[in-house]
Amino acid sequence: MNFKRLTPILYTENITETIKFYTEVLGFTCAEFNEDWQWTSLHKNAIEIMLSKPNTHIKFDKIGFTGSFYFEVENAEEFWNILKNSVEIVYPLETFEWGMMEFAIKDNNGYILQFGSKI
Repeated sequence: MNFKRLTPILYTENITETIKFYTEVLGFTCAEFNEDWQWTSLHKNAIEIMLSKPNTHIKFDKIGFTGSFYFEVENAEEFWNILKNSVEIVYPLETFEWGMMEFAIKDNNGYILQFGSKI
């Protein structure tokens, strides 16, 4: 079976606030929004993320995810300098022995977003 792509759908209790975080803080574009469904599709370069209020088919108690979302970016240091004073930091910019410069933040829902570039 040939997989073509993976598009995460992040649940949020406040879709408008989350759209604002991803568009104003991270520079995504809101490509499509359906207010009736409380669903949106956000894009930045080759990345697509969907946001949604949980639907009735999935048991939902609260926002939660046991991992992180890792974005490879062109220049992690430059992006870090843009974001570091306006977001909740998980860990600051760091150079790792495996040849990556990375940092991690939390979005407005508490999802961990990691950003890294090769050095």
